[in-house]
Amino acid sequence: MRIAVADLGTNSTRLLIADVDPDGRLTEVERRTDVTRLGEGVDATGRLDEAAMERVHERLAGYRELADRSGAERRVAVATSAVRDATNGAAFRAAVQRRHGFETEVISGEREARLTFFGATAGRTGGPTLVFDIGGGSTEFVIGFPGETPSFHVSTRLGSVRQTERHLASDPPLRSELERLMHEVAETVRAGVPEQLRQATTEGIGVAGTATSLAAIDQRLDPYDPARVHGYPLTLEAAERILAELAGMTVSERREVTGLLPARATTIVAGVVILVESMRAFGLRLVEVSEADILHGTAISGRLYGLDEGGSSG
Repeated sequence: MRIAVADLGTNSTRLLIADVDPDGRLTEVERRTDVTRLGEGVDATGRLDEAAMERVHERLAGYRELADRSGAERRVAVATSAVRDATNGAAFRAAVQRRHGFETEVISGEREARLTFFGATAGRTGGPTLVFDIGGGSTEFVIGFPGETPSFHVSTRLGSVRQTERHLASDPPLRSELERLMHEVAETVRAGVPEQLRQATTEGIGVAGTATSLAAIDQRLDPYDPARVHGYPLTLEAAERILAELAGMTVSERREVTGLLPARATTIVAGVVILVESMRAFGLRLVEVSEADILHGTAISGRLYGLDEGGSSG
């Protein structure tokens, strides 16, 4: 089956078109990422902004054209933190389905975590593995053995957009702002994931825009090269160094950083703080960056079981 999957995230809207065979093996046909800031202001107002929703609709119109031209047999979309937190999220979901023809589901934090783990660990083996997904409105921590249903997950209200709006008012951010953000992230991770699980975790996989951006920055990739990002070993030392560099820049200066998508310049510092503090909390000196994430998990799940059922990931 050729399937088109859209991820309606808090910070970005993404598309994956892929062929998925009956055994769940996936071959990418097309990928797109657009920073749309759907969740802008949701933390303060509790509602999706009209302009932000229209930005997503504009991208989805183009995604539908790509899906149709590629011969996709099914179009599905998953909406995450911003949409499930917003009082007008259900109306937005209905509008997406009506205007663009994507079967759209507002998924819980639990389902988001399981689909992400399913996508990131498909075809892998190994010991207790952490998959963490830093989004614009939430960060999911999922622990389990690759190839199995994860044994633990938690969805936290840590996100690059949410924490930027809460803490980083100055440009560049003040040291006091960064310290408050670091403290909140560290406390949230420690409260959300039991210490024994953090200590027992032997491997880490980072997915989504913050992790992939750091891999690209560390390699000074221009243009972005998914083949060099996927599987990249990102060390804690490198992440801390990049954080110090980015936090010392203005937003305008960050837009010129090689490897960083300019549209991520406003929120990348908060995202990297979440990544660094997560690695510290789990005692990980290195994580593997993965291009495979919730898009892949949804595509495989949708092919094998139907989106509603979620198969082994839900």
